[in-house]
Amino acid sequence: MATSSVTVKGQVTIPKEIRERLGIRPGDRIEFLDAADGVRIRKQVPQGPIDELYGSLRLPAAVDELVEEMRGGPAPS
Repeated sequence: MATSSVTVKGQVTIPKEIRERLGIRPGDRIEFLDAADGVRIRKQVPQGPIDELYGSLRLPAAVDELVEEMRGGPAPS
């Protein structure tokens, strides 16, 4: 088990073996998750601009139907 101390500023050094296993690099963001048995940390995975918008577009029909309509008829089998 890896341990670390908390500084007077509330800072903690993540042990090297944990940083390497999680792929944590300088500048990465870390999430702290409250769990029933303590606190869990994990590397925050950045989202791209497309990921942030995923699911926000409301279409009048299913994508397959829209593509079929744009092509002028049923898709060839």
